[in-house]
Amino acid sequence: MKALKHFHTITKHKILVMKECFRVGLCRQGLLHDLSKYSWTEFRVGCRYYQGNRSPNNAEREDKGYSSAWLHHKGRNKHHYEYWIDYGLDGNAVLVGMKMPVRYVVEMFLDRIAACKVYKGDKYKDSDPLDYYMNGKAGELMHQETRELLEKLLLMLAKQGEEKTYQYIRQEVLKKRR
Repeated sequence: MKALKHFHTITKHKILVMKECFRVGLCRQGLLHDLSKYSWTEFRVGCRYYQGNRSPNNAEREDKGYSSAWLHHKGRNKHHYEYWIDYGLDGNAVLVGMKMPVRYVVEMFLDRIAACKVYKGDKYKDSDPLDYYMNGKAGELMHQETRELLEKLLLMLAKQGEEKTYQYIRQEVLKKRR
């Protein structure tokens, strides 16, 4: 039963991100979003630790001290800032966040919206993705420009809503990359 519920949750999330990506013109990314969640490495962990109200990766992390599913996932999905962590160019062997291509920052933003919608359901508010971000530690390793764009979009969503934010993404953020 957990397997079916987990499959439903990740598929609902994937479809939500796909729809949001289509709205801003990132059709290929929408289609390919999170396909690794269906791999055995990630799917079996999701089934085992499924709870329905949060990521099973957090439960695995609490149980084992790390999440094998997350380590697999972040290394295969460019919309996670963790994918872009590498050694800096100064030769000090210090891990730093690399600047993400804008299209992946937008997908990361949409991914956060979809995750909040899935886990919050009818209680979702446009401020939820910002609240979730502010309670996390993402800013510590994220490249400054990547962080600034993500935070700008999350704040705009919280204050102005989806329509204005998506319009801004289409007309300003993604237009610059064309």
